[in-house]
Amino acid sequence: MRLSTKGRYGIRAMLDLAQRSKEGPVPLKVIAKRQGISEAYLEQLFSNLKKAGLVKSVRGPKGGYLLANKPSQITVGDIIRALEGPIGLVDCALEKNSINCSKSSNCISHIVWEKTKIALIETLDSISLKDMCDEAKNRFKEINA
Repeated sequence: MRLSTKGRYGIRAMLDLAQRSKEGPVPLKVIAKRQGISEAYLEQLFSNLKKAGLVKSVRGPKGGYLLANKPSQITVGDIIRALEGPIGLVDCALEKNSINCSKSSNCISHIVWEKTKIALIETLDSISLKDMCDEAKNRFKEINA
């Protein structure tokens, strides 16, 4: 499985927002510049993140985006689902709306896809934005020690 730029950039942008969650609304142009991501692309991503209830927008001269919940309550899995759709490696083993293939009744490899999907979901749902912020702080301390 390969994540598209939607998922990868979305995680980076949400981490950026989480790291500044106490500073008030953050304009997309600021995130775009810090992360080296097109502002137009971020607008598309944040539209989906807003629809999923992960961010809120604030209008006006001091406007921008805020996390809709605490960083500890937003997981990497939430972000991936909002931007990429249901988690899974193959269409017949997605967490939602799996497609039954003609070989599903006797497909021995299906067990591999199901177990992989479960492990992937458990992992992505176990990592919060707070966890990522904490890890970033620890790495920054190590670099500057």
